[in-house]
Amino acid sequence: MQDDPRGAHGPDGAEAAAHGNQLQRGFGEGSSSGVDHHVSVVGEAKYLSDGGPETIRFIDQNGFRIRNEVNLPYDPWVDVLTEQDGRDLYRDMALIRRFDAEGTALQRQGELGLWPSLLGQEAAQVGIGRAMKPQDYAFPSYREHGVAYCRDVDPLHIYGMFRGVDNGAWDPKERNFHLYTIVIGNQALQAVGYAMGVQRDGDYGTGDPSRDTAVVTFFGDGATSQGDINESFVFAAVNQCPIVFFCQNNQWAISERNERQTQIPLYQRARGFGFPGVRVDGNDVLAVYAVAQHALEWARSGQGPFLIEAYTYRMAPHTTSDDPSKYRDSAEVDLWRDRDPLLRLKSFLLSLHETEESFFTGVDAEADELAARLRAGVQAMTDPPPSSMFDHVYVEPHPGLEAEKAAFLAYHASFTDSAGDTAADVASGSGAQA
Repeated sequence: MQDDPRGAHGPDGAEAAAHGNQLQRGFGEGSSSGVDHHVSVVGEAKYLSDGGPETIRFIDQNGFRIRNEVNLPYDPWVDVLTEQDGRDLYRDMALIRRFDAEGTALQRQGELGLWPSLLGQEAAQVGIGRAMKPQDYAFPSYREHGVAYCRDVDPLHIYGMFRGVDNGAWDPKERNFHLYTIVIGNQALQAVGYAMGVQRDGDYGTGDPSRDTAVVTFFGDGATSQGDINESFVFAAVNQCPIVFFCQNNQWAISERNERQTQIPLYQRARGFGFPGVRVDGNDVLAVYAVAQHALEWARSGQGPFLIEAYTYRMAPHTTSDDPSKYRDSAEVDLWRDRDPLLRLKSFLLSLHETEESFFTGVDAEADELAARLRAGVQAMTDPPPSSMFDHVYVEPHPGLEAEKAAFLAYHASFTDSAGDTAADVASGSGAQA
């Protein structure tokens, strides 16, 4: 059984029914399947679960709508969605996938220093990203490109960070999307602190939908072995913070499997800290959206923290510096490729017979245009002056840092380039080539 009090915050039944009657066709009318297989075979003896019977899932990998006891409490969130909503979610995932693929290509061609791909995790990120309200605040790790897109962060700002031309050029306060966190699990503590601030400001549990705020922090399965995550669970539970912990369980903590991290499903850890946790099919964007809506309302209404384990798979390397062929076999990747989140939603939309193939062709063309624009934007980026690495380290002037900067510039002043600039001119950004 799920560690979730059932049906606490779905849309009002009468309101949902009235809304559904205004639509040509809602997702509640799609094809249904009573079959839901949870264990798949790789090779002859290796079994890979797709989450088990406790996993909340609305669309199976063949595109059939599932109705069962597990997902029943979340049905209202999906039943009010329209086919246009489904097309919008597909478009989001397709554009994010293209942005991600371009990031990998740019790194391979020397335009970016590193790239952490989200391939395979698009549904997990779009599902919760589109469930969040403008006042909700996100604390990402370093792979949440899809959530960033949903929060209207310019993709070029993300590329710029991995190119090394800035330290994150977007305004976290403007987008309610914090800067990327590389230190594994550290963002969860920051998120809990922010959520405690929301409490002290009284911006939760008021019943005002434009004011009540939830905080979401994102991390992977490997981060659950870090002290920071467990410490954040303690503080969140004791203070009953309005926070949603969103764990994307992509099966691999770099090269370590889940079974080297935990002996129980990750969502069950929430029980030990005293708050609800559920497991959702992270490749089913409708399921993630519905569960995220429930969890966010739970937090905003003042009922405390909530843990979502999005059961998904990292199709690409951990980063472009990783070679996953050293530790996992191709049959496993092929199995998860059949669970592709985009193909799953596409099959479902086509089964409703109101979405034409031309829509998907149009989205592909839009994605190619996006990639071309972003590539041109990356290639037009200018390098910052090397001396800028001394800027913004401290709020106030720091004598030690100022001395280091002076020594750095003095050293560069001893060199002259072909344009007649000293290296110090280039370093400070004042030379002819700056």
